[in-house]
Amino acid sequence: MESFLNFKELLNHPYFQPYLVKSIFLLVGGFIIRQSLVIVGQRWANTYHHLGTYLLLPNIAQLITSVIKDDIALSLGMIGALSIVRFRNPVKSPFELVMFFALMSFGIISSVSLALSVLLFFLVLLVIFGIKIADIISKKFKKNIFQFSFGDGNMLYTLEIDSSEPMDDFIDKKSLIHFFKDNKNKIFSYRLVFKNREDLVFFQQSTKEDKRIISVRGDMQS
Repeated sequence: MESFLNFKELLNHPYFQPYLVKSIFLLVGGFIIRQSLVIVGQRWANTYHHLGTYLLLPNIAQLITSVIKDDIALSLGMIGALSIVRFRNPVKSPFELVMFFALMSFGIISSVSLALSVLLFFLVLLVIFGIKIADIISKKFKKNIFQFSFGDGNMLYTLEIDSSEPMDDFIDKKSLIHFFKDNKNKIFSYRLVFKNREDLVFFQQSTKEDKRIISVRGDMQS
């Protein structure tokens, strides 16, 4: 009975309810941001570790900021602790690092102003979906607003084609990332990259009747 009364007092504490509302908002916001990345094709975010990070990191930042904001000594001590317990795993891309920073800022700002935190939340979503929409629109005009890269932390679909003759029509393709020509030994190799399985399969089918092609190797990652 006494423990129940203590819990009831905790619920009625003037500081508890605002933090509870912020924590729920940060949990939901972190989950939506993570799902948004997955929807636009950033498959590196579609893991257990990233889901946990996107749920916990904003709340951790919010609680730490709430504890140390009025205590200079505690703030300095926390800075020292965070410099020791830091991210030791390699960040795969600048965008992934920016997302971690955005999540921390998401939590820190919420401890000061929930309205500004909401603004940051919608700004992140606007950028994530805005880039995807701009990419779709640019493709209708046969333009690309960014290039493919193996170093951006995202999984891609690759197709390697060996041919008996030079395939100069491949050189102008935006999806071509590597080619090798050995005229003396009649070895010609081309590597193309695609953002999804459907594009890879469609391209492979379109070259199926080409007699110059000797072999095709596809890497279709899920």
